[in-house]
Amino acid sequence: MDASLLALFWEGFELDSYEPLGTHCLLIRLKPDASRLPCCSGCGQSTFLPHDTSFRRVRERDLLQYRVWLEVPVRRVRCPTCGPRRERIDWLAGRQPLTRAMVNWVENLVRLLPIKHVAELVGLHWHTVKAIDLGRLHRDISAPDLSRVRRLIMDEFSLYKGHRYATVAICADTQQVLWVAEGRSREAVRPFFKWMGPPACARIEAVAMDMNTAMDLEVQAHCPNAREVYDLFHVVAKYGREVVDRIRVDQANRLKADPAGRRAIKRSRWLLLRNRHNLDEPQALKLDELLAANTPLMTAYVFKTQLKELWYAPNEYEARRRWGEWFKLAQESGLQPLQAFAKRLKAYVEGIVSSAEFQLNTSVLEGMNNRIKVIKRMAYGYRDNTYFFLKIKAAFPGKLR
Repeated sequence: MDASLLALFWEGFELDSYEPLGTHCLLIRLKPDASRLPCCSGCGQSTFLPHDTSFRRVRERDLLQYRVWLEVPVRRVRCPTCGPRRERIDWLAGRQPLTRAMVNWVENLVRLLPIKHVAELVGLHWHTVKAIDLGRLHRDISAPDLSRVRRLIMDEFSLYKGHRYATVAICADTQQVLWVAEGRSREAVRPFFKWMGPPACARIEAVAMDMNTAMDLEVQAHCPNAREVYDLFHVVAKYGREVVDRIRVDQANRLKADPAGRRAIKRSRWLLLRNRHNLDEPQALKLDELLAANTPLMTAYVFKTQLKELWYAPNEYEARRRWGEWFKLAQESGLQPLQAFAKRLKAYVEGIVSSAEFQLNTSVLEGMNNRIKVIKRMAYGYRDNTYFFLKIKAAFPGKLR
């Protein structure tokens, strides 16, 4: 093999010999390039005084169908400055039995495939692949600039079955994940604000969230200048569960003598909950027929549409006016689930009307949650939450404003 070509792969060494190891492995023995002096790994200066030599066997990237191993003579040199030190070999990955090319290959693969699949593909142990990926994550994830953070979005996502959740906080402007931790209680959320520190917390102007009391109370306790902004998606989803679903079930129960009508109402859940613009023509026609035949469902559906208008008010004054009108009509509707929901929602009205000034919502975070689900599903779940949270941070490094 041409020496100049070999230098592209293993600088400072020449090919000595090679031999197959079994059917699919190849051992390549290297020897030092006589025309180059070894360099001290401490200070980098060259020296011609070798101290001793040891041999390391390291894994290189695959060559065709062969798993390639290198036998590398590693010298210790007598450095005038540092004393006896190992020579510097830039293409070796530190003390790992791998070349840097092999590490880079694994790092690129693990961005696309689960660890188990990468380990099987390259012939490394699962823990070795994970350690390589952890090193990449710690290297690539940059600490956020908290001096730029003015608005936050906080939400929760499911870790695994059994009501186990994690909380994630992002910068609303750069969309960088700032913090992820297990839990959604006040005790779980509090470390985030302690990590930010009082100066950064004092700069926070608004925090978008769902109607999670734990988040609300911690924001009030640590961010004196911040206003809560309750997210449209979560409020409307809550309305669907507590009002639309309840009225739909009640109306279905009243039609026990009419099996066909009862069946039509019981099967109408997604028609009633989905936005009209997401329905095709047959679905929209079916919805119109259902609402025309059932006044309580029509009322609940109309109130859901009017509730969304609170988030699109041009200013806080108009938002409060719309809220007052909506609340009054809800109490006069005669529908107990709607009346009860409106009374509960009244306690959160400040966080609703503040959306007129701070156009914040967690729809961005909902999109991120879908990506988080893909990351989790691709790995068939994570037993190591710390590693999982690093993967999330790496997937959302933020963008320049």
